[in-house]
Order: sequence, then C-alpha cells, then structure tokens
Amino acid sequence: MAKRHAPQESLAVGGQAVMEGVMMRNGDRVTIAVRTPDKRIEVKEEQYRSWTKRWKPLGWPLIRGMVILVEIMVIGMRAMIWSSNQALGEEEEFSTWELILTIAFAIVLSLALFKLLPLFLATIFQERTGTGNFSFNLADGLIKVALLVGYIWVIGQMKDVHRLFQYHGSEHKSINCYESRKKLTVRNVLASSRFHPRCGTTFILFVFFISVLFYLLIPLKTGFWAKLGLRILFLPLIAGVSYELIKLGGKHYEKPVVKALLAPGMLLQRLTTREPDAEQAAVAIKSLEAAVKE
Repeated sequence: MAKRHAPQESLAVGGQAVMEGVMMRNGDRVTIAVRTPDKRIEVKEEQYRSWTKRWKPLGWPLIRGMVILVEIMVIGMRAMIWSSNQALGEEEEFSTWELILTIAFAIVLSLALFKLLPLFLATIFQERTGTGNFSFNLADGLIKVALLVGYIWVIGQMKDVHRLFQYHGSEHKSINCYESRKKLTVRNVLASSRFHPRCGTTFILFVFFISVLFYLLIPLKTGFWAKLGLRILFLPLIAGVSYELIKLGGKHYEKPVVKALLAPGMLLQRLTTREPDAEQAAVAIKSLEAAVKE
C-alpha cells in the first residue's frame, strides 16, 4: 500500500523513462520498474554512491553539475539496456567496453549535431550579414534550439519513442504526486501534472541559453575549429552553472521570476512527455515506491 509521506522526508527524487518502464533515483538508491511481455512489473534495485559524495571537491558548486551529468548518462544507459532486455524477454548483458563505446558514440553524435552544425550555420550567417559577436552567438543558440525542437518532434512520431515519452510523462506525474504528498495511486498520479521544473529537458535548454553568454568571451575573429574547441572546453562550466540554476529553480518554482525563467523548458516538455495510461502509471509508481521506501 502506498503511504502518505512525512513532512520531513526528502523530496529530492529524480527519474528517467526507459524501455517500457521508469528509472528512479533517490540519494544512493536506483530503482527500475519495467512492464514485461507477460504484463508483470519487474523491479530492480541497486545502490550507487555518487562521486560527489565519495570525494568532497567533486561535490563543490559548479563542479558537481558536470559530475552528476556524466553519472546520469552512465546510470541511464545501463538502465536502458536492462529495461530493453526485460521488455524484450532477453538476458543479454553489455560489457563495460560496450557501454563505454555506446556512451562515447552518443556524445560524439550530440557534439556534431548541437555544436558543430550550429556553429557552421552561424558562421555562414555571420559572413553573409556582417553581424557582431552577440548576434553571431545568438544565432548559434537559436539554431541549436531549432535543431533540438525539430529532432524531438521527428523522433516523437516514432511509435517506440512515443511510448517512451508516455513513460516520461508517468515519471513526472508520479514524482509530482509524491512531492504534493498525495497517496501514490494510479488515479492520483494520472491527475497530476506531466511537467516538472527539474526535468533534463529544461536543463538542456538552460545549457543552450547560458552558452550564448559564455561564448561572448570568444573573439569573433577566432578561427572556426578554435571556436568549436573552446565551446567544448566551456561545456563543463556551462553545465555546472545550469545545474545550480535548475536546482535552485526547483526549490523556488512558485516564485514568478523563477517560473518565467523555466517556462521555455516547461513548454518543451510538451514534446518530450505524453499522457500515460493506467498501466504505465502503475509502473512508475512501483519504481518510485521502491526508491523512497524506508
């Protein structure tokens, strides 16, 4: 039975949609719930202590954001592999090297799509218009956002991705229900909002917008490949600043100024989340209950 949560209980729960399921993380506990082909809900629980807790300097502000981002990628990829095996009824295991290569490929693809291509298009824009450094970087940022929105919209038309976005919606709904201190029932979860201020979608947009300001430090006359290299070097710092702002925004979301700053990310979640059905909500509840149990 789901219980009503005590006021002093920590609410710092995050999650991620996986194949036919939801992953939740609460402190050092990581849980994954997946709907199997025979309609059962399989739950996996494990412990993971963040490097921000293992080594104090990695937990300092601005540094912890990049560390946590890398950890989320690794944990998320492992969760996606496990959930895929459960959803397909397989028992295949990925080696450490296969996991590293998969993550490396994802990083290279992201850099090419959201760093190299926008910079190339912004350079063409600058050469043809003769605009200054601010306009150049603003164009770079807007192109990134346009590519991101377009990419999400295109993949969202795929059946499997649409279901993944439904589980993303169930993840947000269950966490919103939990943070509202309501009983974790399918009815309450479905009635909750599918939008959440701490979503990774909002984080990505923050990175894009804040990068415009950081890239003003790069002189316009710097060569193309030097610009690209400096953009990649700036990424850890930009991610660190974005993480701190998202974390702060999640704590003070009811304030009008914070709502306004997070509005673009909340709006983009209309593409990255879909309304789940009762069975998907039940999976999210199982994962969340496992994550917050005493």
